[in-house]
Amino acid sequence: MSQLRLRLLVAVAALVALAGAGNALAAGGVVISQVYGGGGNSGATLTNDYIELYNGGTTSVDLSTWSVQYASSAGFSWQRTNLSGSLPPGKHYLVQEAAGAGGTTPLPSPDATGSIAMSGTSGKVALVTDQTSLVCGQTLNNCFPNAAIRDFVGYGSSANNFEGAGPTGTLSNTTAALRKDDGLQDTDSNDLDFEVGQPNPRNLGGTTPPVAVPVRIAQIQGAAHRSPLLDQQVATQGVVTAERLNGFWIQDAAPDDDERTSEGIFVFGSPAGVAPGDAVGITATVSEFRPGGANSTGLSITQLGSATVTPGGPGAAIPTTVIGAGGRVPPTAIIDNDTNGDVETGPTTFDPAEDGIDFYESLEGMIVQVNDAAVVGPTKSFGEISVLPDHGAASALRTPRGGVLVRPADFNPDRIQVDDEILRDAIVPRPAKAMPDLNVGASITNAIVGPIDYSFSNFKLQATTTPTFDPGPLTPEVTARPRHQELSVATFNVENLDPSDVDLIPRLAAQIVDNLRAPDLIGVEEVQDNTGSTNDGIVDASQSWAALIAAIQVAGGPLYEYRQIDPLDNVDGGQPGGNIRVGLLFRTDRGLSFVDRPGGDSVTAVAVVDQPSGAQLSISPGRIDPADPGFLDTRKSLAGEFRFRGRKLFVVVNHFSSKGDDQPLYGRFQPPTRFSEIARRQQAQVVNDFVDDVLAVDHRANVVVLGDINDFEFSETIDILEGGVMTTLMKTLAPAERYSYVFEGNSQTLDQILVGNSLLGRVRAYDVVHVNAEFADQASDHDPSVARLDLTGRR
Repeated sequence: MSQLRLRLLVAVAALVALAGAGNALAAGGVVISQVYGGGGNSGATLTNDYIELYNGGTTSVDLSTWSVQYASSAGFSWQRTNLSGSLPPGKHYLVQEAAGAGGTTPLPSPDATGSIAMSGTSGKVALVTDQTSLVCGQTLNNCFPNAAIRDFVGYGSSANNFEGAGPTGTLSNTTAALRKDDGLQDTDSNDLDFEVGQPNPRNLGGTTPPVAVPVRIAQIQGAAHRSPLLDQQVATQGVVTAERLNGFWIQDAAPDDDERTSEGIFVFGSPAGVAPGDAVGITATVSEFRPGGANSTGLSITQLGSATVTPGGPGAAIPTTVIGAGGRVPPTAIIDNDTNGDVETGPTTFDPAEDGIDFYESLEGMIVQVNDAAVVGPTKSFGEISVLPDHGAASALRTPRGGVLVRPADFNPDRIQVDDEILRDAIVPRPAKAMPDLNVGASITNAIVGPIDYSFSNFKLQATTTPTFDPGPLTPEVTARPRHQELSVATFNVENLDPSDVDLIPRLAAQIVDNLRAPDLIGVEEVQDNTGSTNDGIVDASQSWAALIAAIQVAGGPLYEYRQIDPLDNVDGGQPGGNIRVGLLFRTDRGLSFVDRPGGDSVTAVAVVDQPSGAQLSISPGRIDPADPGFLDTRKSLAGEFRFRGRKLFVVVNHFSSKGDDQPLYGRFQPPTRFSEIARRQQAQVVNDFVDDVLAVDHRANVVVLGDINDFEFSETIDILEGGVMTTLMKTLAPAERYSYVFEGNSQTLDQILVGNSLLGRVRAYDVVHVNAEFADQASDHDPSVARLDLTGRR
């Protein structure tokens, strides 16, 4: 019996069986051959939803008056896309619908385009021979009979209208409803005619599904940051090495001899049915997934999507690749020196031996091992730590406390971030982190093993076992007490302090009293208003200051006073609603007093006035040129005038623009652009100009400029701020001591104290007091700094 005759008999039998149901449609001719509603959703490869038609008849069909229409699974409000042109026999017709926010692969050129956002799991699609919206779907199968409906697909178990006995299976973001027999089976029963499988959209230009090309994983990865086989259907094989809730890694048991090409890859989709150690065959589409979305400046991950997995029994043992001594040694200074633009698309040299960004790309998806790891970045809130292999023996400049220093041309590409996503996936309920709390200076005593992953603009080793460790000797530092004649001046970023921080405020107060020895004067950054991040129009911060001052007294410290100026609501950047500001916190029991002059507010600029007694401020406290464009959307610098035992002192507290808008070190654009430097340089010039005004009146004036400058001591920002009239005290420390912050394992300078050059000879000590940045348990993410000045002694 011929296949055609068999199909006809099956169709006739189905029609007879369903004759009483009222939901059977004529077989043959143009039908709906595929339905996909997951386009652009989480985990999807394709960017758009689509409906595919197929002409299984023998003559061309004019579609110019037809439409495809969609309603939700239980809905009766139909959205319509009108069609055009004709559909020849044996050809497909692709109707593109709405795009989601994700996906990496656009559809083939559509033959018709609509904007319907279809459900990824369940809904109703009708092929209608006119362009009038349907009115049906309120109740079970009330769309039938209708002579205008040429074909109808109810997909997903909750669809309330469908052909035949039931709807298709439920779809997902990575699966479509596919008419069986390549679009030919049409028994007028959705549950029988459709299967759920990999989307395969086809247009008028092509009817043959792509054929999977047999390749090795190294060929998929290529010696580049993007796959040379992007969007192609491939067939490959490997051994499962690790798994996540949303997929698993495989690695080739027969690697090539090119270290530039990775032998591992991530397979996106459910890991059900496979386990580490299993050999598998994979037929899938090569895609590039970019964490953070298509507009992210981070790199993409080469992965396999819409995969069909064929188990192959136990696999061969996969050796781990050691990073460090005895294995592949990472670059220690250069992240990239071959590119001026996009490493994924622009002309570049892929050089893993010299460039850190290429080194880790060449290991993407592979199982690696780090031995004798030294912790250089503490455990963060989501479980990441930063380490150096081999106790950091190959690293250039280590801190005395176990970290690794940033230098002008060295951002330490030998640092490795270790993450705990695999460990967290194995715990029910899934915790916020599974990594133990580790401080800088801790040592990992077992080998860290896992695949190389990429997220949040960083390559990461996803650990497969929890690290064991020696916690190390790290303890919070305590600075020396000032002598009787010395004035102690500090800067401290208290990280979004507000009255609700009932656990952190006592800790900050204790650090001020016990570790900083209750300085005479503290420039404080990041004090929020009384209601914190609640965006309610409140800008007053009196309760925030009062809470800190009271906690200092409870901790055994003196009574402090404060001066500050409230910002305009949501004008100075930071957390929306928080209205962070800078301020001056001071004690008066050791001879320091504040000189108050009225008139300071959020928009009035302070000026330097020449008086017979010397320079003085027109208002105190007062903001320095708050209308200058350099201070747009950021904290305004605050000047105050003090007296200490008869000597006048001018203090400026600052919180320059953050680095949040800068391109990442391991991003797609190399070298990364530090966009935020533009604003900081402008702010530095405004503050330097103000200091010049003071010194123009009195060239021997005592000037201190301090705060969270948000830039390195070797930066152009500091060069401008110093301007030949000031010196940052950070440069007076030994190079290994120059840091107040640890970011992704890089110890670096953000917080600084500068003094006028006439005062430099009276600096008796300068100390960055390491109490926070190196620790997993932090009261703030910044370390405070203290300078001891002798204003009354010899220079």
